[in-house]
Amino acid sequence: MNGRQPADGLLIREIPAMNEILNYDWISTWLEKLGRTHVKRVINAELSRVRQNIIENDAAFSPENFRLSCIKSLAGALRNSLKRVINATGVIIHTNLGRSLISESAVKSMSLVATGYSNLEYDLENGTRGQRNAHIEGLMCSLTGAEAAFAVNNNAGAVLLSLCALSKNTEVVVSRGELVEIGGSFRIPDIMELSGAKLVEVGTTNRTHLHDYERAINERTSMLMKIHPSNFRIEGFTSSPERKALSRLAHDNGLIFMEDAGSGLLADIKLPSKSSEITINACLEAGADIVTFSGDKMLGGPQIGGIVGKKKYIDVLKKYPLARALRVDKVTLACFEEILRLYMVGEYDKIPTLRMLNMNIDDIKSKALELSEILKTKLKAEVNMIEVSDAVGGGSCPEIDLDGWGISIGHKNLSASYVQKLLRSLDVPVICGACEDRIVIHVRTLQDNDFDILVKSLEGVYNA
Repeated sequence: MNGRQPADGLLIREIPAMNEILNYDWISTWLEKLGRTHVKRVINAELSRVRQNIIENDAAFSPENFRLSCIKSLAGALRNSLKRVINATGVIIHTNLGRSLISESAVKSMSLVATGYSNLEYDLENGTRGQRNAHIEGLMCSLTGAEAAFAVNNNAGAVLLSLCALSKNTEVVVSRGELVEIGGSFRIPDIMELSGAKLVEVGTTNRTHLHDYERAINERTSMLMKIHPSNFRIEGFTSSPERKALSRLAHDNGLIFMEDAGSGLLADIKLPSKSSEITINACLEAGADIVTFSGDKMLGGPQIGGIVGKKKYIDVLKKYPLARALRVDKVTLACFEEILRLYMVGEYDKIPTLRMLNMNIDDIKSKALELSEILKTKLKAEVNMIEVSDAVGGGSCPEIDLDGWGISIGHKNLSASYVQKLLRSLDVPVICGACEDRIVIHVRTLQDNDFDILVKSLEGVYNA
């Protein structure tokens, strides 16, 4: 028997019971703010930590330390876990920071639908039941040239629905160089297996030819599928068939040609010359029967999975039982509709993702200079303006860097990692990079209403 156990037992018996704790004077305020059930949950977690500390360290129970620890945890429970942060990383579509920002007009549309009743599934003209997809299908078709369109909760759902509805219990041919894994363990082979379709791999990692697809086609084949490589690129000795050639091969054999276009590039906007991104329109023009894409990446909208293509296939998707499980909520639809309307009139500058992507380098430099001058007068730290590399993010254009400008801040007594930790702990956390033990603020991703908050936050850290 462990000789420490009797002493541990005595120390543990000093811990008050839950009912006793709930009657403490300092608890009453938290019971009102959080409710009894949640307060008990928080206190139970603190009690577990106290017991563990006693067992491991023979530490005596301190009522005051326990009170302070509980108050800190209860205060944390009172704050919203999901909160606004300042993105000073220079990554425009930051997967961990919520991806694309929503335009002001889209936010207004979302608010109107969220706070009042709507015609989500009601046909106002005929006074009968309507379809929620009708609010966005016409816009999607006009923008892409597709015969029909549908939307689900995200692009993973769009791919899964398409495979389930169109290729279940058949074979789907995919190049080995496109069997990608995207963040969150989204693996094409796993999605294929889940859909009930059999994956047929052709070619090699770096080179796949048209005849590889041709040799794989048999009576069980239903689809040739092309997949957006997302967050990686293979360079050097590579080869892959043109979309038009794949489309021709598929159609000559009575097969479906489907493309997962991933990033959702909807407009022919100016991208760096090295970018290999292709628009949804171009995929369809090359002969794709079905194209799936994300709404919250380069499209600059909400999390949504767009599906455009031939009407005969889209109609199958709409009626497939899984479509209901993947359907889009009213607030997201309102947001997506407004974003599509901005595309229709070419007001790309009102879409934050596109605006940041297309920022002129001189404007970025002016923005950095303005912030640099302010910080030099405010901070007890060394402040320098530096050239930086920004990124598109979200698995889009991984092969290119965007020229940018930023602010480098250093302090002899404060390490960059320590400052980053402090900035993450603020009411409005600041997420930034670091280089050579100095934090780096990338200005491309700073919004106009970030400046004052950022300056005060940095003052609080460096001038304390």
